[in-house]
Amino acid sequence: MVNAAHPLRRPTGRALAVRHLGPNWYASVMGTAVVATAGAALPVRLPGLRTACAGVWALSLVLLAALLVARALHWTHHRDQARAHLLDPATAPFYGCLAMALLAVGGATVVVGRDWIGTGAAVALDAVLFTAGTVLGLAAAVTVPYLMAVHHRVDRRQATPVWLLPLVAPMVSAAVGPLLVPYLPPGPARAALLPACAVMFGLSLLATLLTLPVIFARLRTAGPLPLALTPTLFLVLGPLGQSTTAVGSIADAAPFGDGFLVVLYGVPVMGFALLWSVVATALVLRARRRGMGFAMTWWAFTFPVGTCVTGAEALGRHTGLAAFDWLATGLYVVLVAAWAVVAVRTARGLISRELLAGPRPAPVGPRPVTVRTTSGAVR
Repeated sequence: MVNAAHPLRRPTGRALAVRHLGPNWYASVMGTAVVATAGAALPVRLPGLRTACAGVWALSLVLLAALLVARALHWTHHRDQARAHLLDPATAPFYGCLAMALLAVGGATVVVGRDWIGTGAAVALDAVLFTAGTVLGLAAAVTVPYLMAVHHRVDRRQATPVWLLPLVAPMVSAAVGPLLVPYLPPGPARAALLPACAVMFGLSLLATLLTLPVIFARLRTAGPLPLALTPTLFLVLGPLGQSTTAVGSIADAAPFGDGFLVVLYGVPVMGFALLWSVVATALVLRARRRGMGFAMTWWAFTFPVGTCVTGAEALGRHTGLAAFDWLATGLYVVLVAAWAVVAVRTARGLISRELLAGPRPAPVGPRPVTVRTTSGAVR
């Protein structure tokens, strides 16, 4: 097929390799960066842990740079496919992952990356990534719901936790933005950052609260998700853990920070997150018994769990209860184990090129429960 962007040339080599590289791949950057951020704040101080977290941060930065280049090639040589992604209701929400990847790497940079590149460079890089991620996150939070309402024509039976992705991006900004406050000089920018984070916390929380009932109703009335989408149930943990983290971060940076507000909000929300994690785990085990194979949706086992780790760490700081410290440590062990499994499976799929393959031809007969979208994601 002739490239729509360059009618007289056919994409070759690397350009062809990224044709089916969708925005869902940014989830791998998010899941890697949160391992570094969550590990650096653990109440348990293990020898070499911070150094290992810095190494993971460096890996997330390299992954982000590689994906930005690959996606730029995608938009340059395969604009038809890029437009198809935006008009695909199963793929468009993943554009929120780009913003969250930028924000996650930026936050990890100022937390542990400064050990390797210095505080000044870390703050400068975080400022750039935070600004870009926030702008893109707000754009995704508006654009994707608009496309779903006007172009996608989806109904509630198609609702999945993937719909939460563009809505959670501003919450990530609210969680990592306060990390920059101590490094900003006194002035309007410093004074405005925390209120801006509070605004993004509110808009993301309310948008999430409007969407979650639709997702729950779909599960109750239409049954379990298709096998390949079952891991996305863990995406529900994202806004829960990230909002608890955001409240803690804002309280840490505010001169009038009140730990009581963190406890009042975070404890019940973390309780629901634990309840949902048990439900999601049970459904994933059920899907696994029924033949659920590896897909990029498995990255949902990483970043959302990581936000619960940072949320538990925030509650531990503000309550002084050892229970939250133990919870954060236990969840971090789960996070590292999940990240290791998913990272190895992803690397194996890249080497074999299976994860970069195009959509499989639709079989004759009834539609199966697992289908590739235009991005190579599954639904």
